[in-house]
Amino acid sequence: MAGTNGKQKTVRDMILSLGLIVLAAYVIYLFIPHDDTEPETKPVDYRVELLTAQRAASYPVAAPEGLPDTWKPTSVRYQGQDGEAWHLGFSAPDGEYVAVEQSTQARARFIDDTSRGGDETEVTQDIEGRTWIQYTGGRYSALVLDGADGSDGSTTMVIGTGSFGQLATMAQALKLD
Repeated sequence: MAGTNGKQKTVRDMILSLGLIVLAAYVIYLFIPHDDTEPETKPVDYRVELLTAQRAASYPVAAPEGLPDTWKPTSVRYQGQDGEAWHLGFSAPDGEYVAVEQSTQARARFIDDTSRGGDETEVTQDIEGRTWIQYTGGRYSALVLDGADGSDGSTTMVIGTGSFGQLATMAQALKLD
């Protein structure tokens, strides 16, 4: 009989220990702050990178002018090698992502890589006297400046998760000269 009583104590002690561990974990969970909201995106200052890119690139580097303050610049980079790639990303007022992309890389490859597999549609938009072609189906929707003249060898795109209206707003604000 002494053996049975010892086993009951061991099982009871294990259950009590497990209960205390669960209780302690719950108390710790209660005191850890839980914030499920998206962190606020910190805007970046892209003026220095823009000036650098404008001096270094063989094409007119595009940047928006006159966008409302509700459009927050979130990322910027210029890579002079491998296609002179310019990138300027923004968070639109509703939180969607919109970016300006330019490069001297081969046009078809640049469009496919940048839109993440977007396909050209037959839809075009005339914005500020320039024709932009819509691309859909990739990770990002895109407006691609019709480069039929190929004068500077670059491709200009406005891409993003936003609507074509938001992409057009960015395209309209671009200073391309």
